[in-house]
Amino acid sequence: MRFETDVLVVGAGVSGLAVADAVVRGRRRVTVLEARGRTGGRLLREGASLDLGATWFWGGEERTRAMVQRFGISTFAQYLEGDTMYEDHRGVQRLRGNLVDVPAVRFDGGAARLTDELAAVLPEGTVELGCVVEAVGRGEVDGDALVVTTADGRTWRADHVVLALPPALAMAAIRLAGDLPAELRRIATATPVWMGDTVKVVAVYDEPFWRSEGLAGAGVSRVGPLREIHDMSGADGRPAALFGFAPAPSVELDLGDRVREQLVRMFGPRAARPGELVVQNWNAEVWTVPPHPDAGAAVAASRDFTLFGHSVYQHPALHGRLHWASTETSRSHPGHIEGALEAAERAARAILT
Repeated sequence: MRFETDVLVVGAGVSGLAVADAVVRGRRRVTVLEARGRTGGRLLREGASLDLGATWFWGGEERTRAMVQRFGISTFAQYLEGDTMYEDHRGVQRLRGNLVDVPAVRFDGGAARLTDELAAVLPEGTVELGCVVEAVGRGEVDGDALVVTTADGRTWRADHVVLALPPALAMAAIRLAGDLPAELRRIATATPVWMGDTVKVVAVYDEPFWRSEGLAGAGVSRVGPLREIHDMSGADGRPAALFGFAPAPSVELDLGDRVREQLVRMFGPRAARPGELVVQNWNAEVWTVPPHPDAGAAVAASRDFTLFGHSVYQHPALHGRLHWASTETSRSHPGHIEGALEAAERAARAILT
C-alpha cells in the first residue's frame, strides 16, 4: 500500500512529536512512524512518576518551560538539602553540603508527561506505533520527493522526512538514499547516542529516610556499580526513591544485589530493602542504540561528544528534504530535553519556510 503526506517523521520521542505538532499548526499533513509500541523515546516513566530516562530541566531552558506552561504540567524543584556521600576504595565519607546536584526542575508525573500531551493534541491517526522504517530513498517518478518504506511493506511519499532518532541508529537501522553525502554518513555513524552506554537504576522506599539523617540523597562512587546517585522522590517525598547511573559495560546478572550492597554502604542499613528496584539498561534498547552488534559496540565505545550539534545536522540534506531532529543534533543543549526541542524547532522551521 502507498500513502502520501507532506511530512513524515521517524520517531515519536519528544523531538519527533514536537516537529509533528509544529507542522500540524503550520497546516501541513504529517505522519509519525514509531518502531516501539509507545511514544516517548528516552522519556520513559515507570508507574505514575518514576523517570527511567530524562528527569530534569534547568534554568534558561525556555522551550521546555514554555511547553510545561502550555500543557499546564506541574513541576517541582529537585531536592537539594543535606550532605553528600562519597565512596572510593578507602571507604565511605560524608561530605558537607550537596556537592552533586544543582538547582533543577522535575516534572510532576514524570518527564513523559510532555510526550503524552504532545501526542494527545495531534490529529487522530497521526502517530503509528509498532511501525519499523527500513528505508528512505528517492521517488522513482518525482526525484525531489522522498519515499519511506516500512517493514510491513507499506510506502509513503513525502515532501520532507525528519529523522527524530539518534543519528547513529538512523545510519545502522535505515537504508538511506545513496546520494546522502559521505561526510554526513561518517559523522552520523560516529555520533554517540546520549544515554546509549548507561544503565539507570531506581530504588523505591517507603519514605525518604536519608533526609531525616541530613543527607541529600546525593552520592558519588569510585567503586560502583552506581557512579552517581540522586534523590528521585516525588514533590512531597512520595514516592521516595534514590536513583543512580552505572556504565552499561558493568551490567552483570547480580547487578541488583550489588546495587543494594552499595546503597547500604553509602546510606546505611535502611537502604537494604527497597520495595522496588527498577533497572533500565538503555544500551539494550534496540530502538535507541544501533541493533547491529558491530554498530552497537562502536556507538557504546564512542565518546566523541564534540560531534553533538555538528554542522552537518544544522541544514537538511537531499536538496533540503531530509532533516535531523534528535537531542544529539542540538548545538546548545545536546542530551537535554531542551536540545531535542531545539532540534525539532530547527527542522520544523526549515520545513515550514
